[in-house]
Amino acid sequence: MQNTFELAFNSSETFREIFRGSAEGILMVDENGIIQLANPVSERMFGYETGELTGKSLETLLPSRYRAHHVGYREQFHQNPSPRRMGIGRDLTAVRKDGYEFPVEVSLSYKEINNLFMVVAFVIDISERKKVEEALKNSEEQLLLYAAELEKKVQTRTDALNKLVEDLERANNFLQEQIAERKKAEEETKKALAKERELNELKTKFVSIASHEFRTPLSTVMSSASLVQQYKDKGDLEKIDKHVQRIKSSVNHLTAILNDFLSLGKLEEGRIEIEREEVNVDEFFNEIHEEIRPLLKEGQTINLDCTLKKKVVLLDRRVMRNILFNLLSNASKYSDQNKTIHIKCRLVKSDLEVSIRDEGIGIPEHEIKHLFERFFRASNATNIQGTGLGLNIVKRYIDLLDGKIDFESREGQGSTFTITLPII
Repeated sequence: MQNTFELAFNSSETFREIFRGSAEGILMVDENGIIQLANPVSERMFGYETGELTGKSLETLLPSRYRAHHVGYREQFHQNPSPRRMGIGRDLTAVRKDGYEFPVEVSLSYKEINNLFMVVAFVIDISERKKVEEALKNSEEQLLLYAAELEKKVQTRTDALNKLVEDLERANNFLQEQIAERKKAEEETKKALAKERELNELKTKFVSIASHEFRTPLSTVMSSASLVQQYKDKGDLEKIDKHVQRIKSSVNHLTAILNDFLSLGKLEEGRIEIEREEVNVDEFFNEIHEEIRPLLKEGQTINLDCTLKKKVVLLDRRVMRNILFNLLSNASKYSDQNKTIHIKCRLVKSDLEVSIRDEGIGIPEHEIKHLFERFFRASNATNIQGTGLGLNIVKRYIDLLDGKIDFESREGQGSTFTITLPII
């Protein structure tokens, strides 16, 4: 026997067609929670025969654990009815006739039909969607696990590579250090070999010069000594004095040669240390003048112009004496008798400038570039005794004093050497 609601429902052909042809499950429930109508989709969804759901409590379609709470939710809806979705933010579960639980999605609406309040529930079985979501979730979890594992492997590999790079860098640094040390050793060996070759050349030159330069003054000493003995027996004092002077001159020459070699040896070994002290310039140059005078040739004189406002300067007395003796000895040696050697001193700012000018043979223009080379002898000085070391030694002394040396020379007209030394 049809209820009032069924009669109203059957009276609308359009509504009935929509109700029966819907792809969703539709349940129409009264305010007491009794199912008044269920469309075929909902009957199949819940596993009931046609018309079997009508008259059953809506809670029958819920798992027993949710039924008590659902009654309260239903009553709240009746008090404040409005179209809505159920279970927003949480999963909804329904139960089939055979007890199988499955996930659903439910939307609610309401309608008054013949003064009867009806809740319309649209139910969708979302089991397949959940399976897909679960599969996606599992896939995502697997991807996350795989990504985490991959990241871990990448980190492990990165750490290993970083360690390898560090090891390679250490090995490279060690190798570079070894290469640097080897290069340094090779350079030191090359320098030592070059030094040894230079010393061997120096020894060879020394032997050559010594055999030449020592032979003449030694022969002079021997012959003059013999003649002195003869003239002594005859009582010829004038000739004795002449040969004594020749002996002194030869000894002085030998002393100069030995001094050059000793100075060169000390310079080569780096055993020259500069020790500056306060020096009275006037007194110092007068002393040099007096010391060099006996070594001059006959008739040679020195014109000394060295009157300075500043009387005391800082100089290395010993090194400065060696420089001046070398330059003055050369000026005398390469000038004829009765020539004048000019010495001039002056202060230029914080420097002492000393020039020594002679009236000697000068230096050929094409040979000037070799002037300070060791063992250099100008082509116009082959008949004059010398080692070719004097100017080389002077240049090295001046370098030690942080000074400089300049010169002007014209062949046959003399030379001027100018040294500039800091005195502060």
